[in-house]
Amino acid sequence: MFEITKGREDKPYKVVIYGVEGIGKTTLASHFPDPLFIDTEGSTTRMDVRRYPKPDSYSIVKQMVQEVIKTKPCKTLVIDSVDWLESAMIKEICDKSKKESLTDFGYGNGFIKLEEEFGKFLDLLTEVTENGMNVVLTAHAKIVKFEQPNEQGAYDRWEMKLGNKTTAKTAPKLKEWADMVLFCNYETFAVAKDEKATKFRGTGGKRVMYTTHHPSWDAKNRDNLPEKLDLDYKYIAHLFDGSSRKQEDKVKEVFGPQNVTVVPADAKVDEDSEPLIKAYSPEDEAEVSKLPKELQQLMRADYVRPAEIVKVLKAKMQKGMPVPENAPMSTWDNIAKGFIKGFIIPNWSMIMTEITNNRVPF
Repeated sequence: MFEITKGREDKPYKVVIYGVEGIGKTTLASHFPDPLFIDTEGSTTRMDVRRYPKPDSYSIVKQMVQEVIKTKPCKTLVIDSVDWLESAMIKEICDKSKKESLTDFGYGNGFIKLEEEFGKFLDLLTEVTENGMNVVLTAHAKIVKFEQPNEQGAYDRWEMKLGNKTTAKTAPKLKEWADMVLFCNYETFAVAKDEKATKFRGTGGKRVMYTTHHPSWDAKNRDNLPEKLDLDYKYIAHLFDGSSRKQEDKVKEVFGPQNVTVVPADAKVDEDSEPLIKAYSPEDEAEVSKLPKELQQLMRADYVRPAEIVKVLKAKMQKGMPVPENAPMSTWDNIAKGFIKGFIIPNWSMIMTEITNNRVPF
């Protein structure tokens, strides 16, 4: 007889963060719960994080992972980066067989050996998650020409920098293994051109992370995240305490499909829209200062006023939710204060999306 279970299970995450050089992948990984780094490239030397000694071989990395499984010294194991790991894996495979490269094995056998070893390593990382720890892998990105079947022409797309000099399918294996794949890149707000409209250049921009698949990149998540978020851990932090997953159905009903609107640099704000403030008024500062510190941090990061949150809640929440009519947030009763910590904070990224759309209508 087999036991039948129902409902979501809170399990550690398998996360892949990839993007262009210097975008902030390592910094993002450092904000995951209680991280321990296997720093293969020396990227954390100027960061206040815990790390193992820099490994000089693939075998050493495996030993480190096995030690993590045995001793459980952290809540999140970070391997930075998997690009280096693949190269070290190739070197070990070739050294054991006394080959110069994978192509020397003949008939594609070298690439098969790499795929098999990569799969074994992912199984080892799965064992880490089965022992209660998250796993985060970082990777660099590269642009490749891509052409779909039955489509005319090719286009550029971003892919992980794996299998760069081989035909091994390590990148697809990694994407299938992960629960969440985040693609990090710089986003251009607007384009300026000369008078003859013959030259174009990007003006302005910010760092963002994409959470869902797009023809120009791979990404995925299983937690109903907005398609695009600012490159900041606070927008995914709620996933790692389990609170958002317990309220997933409610979130879907309240907010519906999520799409983050990016405000162009030259966008004009309608007079009736919420102002894009740079500082709080004395009245708003007084209200914000009375709120829970966790919510204050989120609001101050984007200069969100109490009235903006109330407006979103009144427009989007189902009938019967504890949102007092025209009441300042700091005067809400105990039920509403519990609502702040139990719903608003865990689902901040979705609420922030609505606030952004209210500020600048399109």
